[in-house]
Amino acid sequence: MAVFLSTYVNKVDRKGRVSIPAQFRQSLAKTSAPGTVYLWPSLNHQCLEGADQDYLDILSDSLESPDLDSDEREMIETFIFGKLIPVSMDNEGRISLPPALAEFAGITEEASFIGRRKTFQVWEPKALQAHENALRDQVVRKDISLSQIVAKASRAAAARGGEGA
Repeated sequence: MAVFLSTYVNKVDRKGRVSIPAQFRQSLAKTSAPGTVYLWPSLNHQCLEGADQDYLDILSDSLESPDLDSDEREMIETFIFGKLIPVSMDNEGRISLPPALAEFAGITEEASFIGRRKTFQVWEPKALQAHENALRDQVVRKDISLSQIVAKASRAAAARGGEGA
């Protein structure tokens, strides 16, 4: 499965093509479908979500879980798999943004790619900046620190019997 890290801003050409960041391409090269990314409208934000085939296989398998609520299954099947568009990279690492997806995210001249470990998002750059500012305000307001998050995760892992601790 690919790992997507960091943030990149790339130009969108007049044909609607944009380069996938080199780090993302290197990570995608190690997957089961190396020349393809999968894009869909975000459920929570006015941006696009992206992933590789391996992630989608895991997501699809998770829909078989008896613990998954039927409404959650319906939502994932309708809004992710039902809206998902596979996009092939050309020899230069560019993809053509599907017009409906570009319109949904407000992407015209530039696209910001932000890695989210197993997935990535594609934003209109000013919208991403506004989103990051709002998140930063939440961090300050809630007094969140990385050490608190790690300590909480370690306690949870220890309670489960040590996995990940």
